[in-house]
Amino acid sequence: MWSSGARALLCVWEVRLSGFLGRSLLSTNAASGKSEARQCWNCGSAGCVKSGDGFFCEHCRALQPPDPTRDYFSLMNCQRSFKVDIVKLKHRYHQLQCLIHPDFFSQKSQTEKHLSQKHSALLNDAYKTLQAPLSRGLYLLKLQGIEIPEGTVYGTDSQFLVEIMEINEKLAHAQSEAAIEEIKSTVRGDFEKAKEILTKMKYFSNIEENIQLSKNPF
Repeated sequence: MWSSGARALLCVWEVRLSGFLGRSLLSTNAASGKSEARQCWNCGSAGCVKSGDGFFCEHCRALQPPDPTRDYFSLMNCQRSFKVDIVKLKHRYHQLQCLIHPDFFSQKSQTEKHLSQKHSALLNDAYKTLQAPLSRGLYLLKLQGIEIPEGTVYGTDSQFLVEIMEINEKLAHAQSEAAIEEIKSTVRGDFEKAKEILTKMKYFSNIEENIQLSKNPF
């Protein structure tokens, strides 16, 4: 079952190697390229809102809008890499929730309430995306302009689509916990294979980096 599905992800490798050779995908430090300090929306002080972890104005302590220059890796204090320390990721998640969770802004202005909701939603999405190997790998591709939109049949053949339809049909008609478990066991191996394929992406990145070093030794 997986062989045809695997080709869908292998097509990503082909696009990456042919169209993005010479660009570092996984080993780039997300903290590079810091933006300039911003102006506070509340007190108007210029330069009082630093890039990165400048969630609050240093002058009036008002919560600021999310920094549009940050990606999920930067927000979660992670290197832009496929390998992520899940323990540290979880710690960072709880650390930021203690700063920007909407519950802490119930007595604040409507603007700060709204901003805390935006921050919290962004944080939840970042944590969820980086926590799972598959979504993390796809997000790394997205940062380099390679996307596989939801529902896309790019790189898949008709047989694979038929198999997916059959599984969905079985799930719709499952009448017991045992039937659902049987379906789960069928697809569990496919998720492990996806993880394996995405893991191999980091080795392509190392090769790409070595190519660049060979071309530009100094």
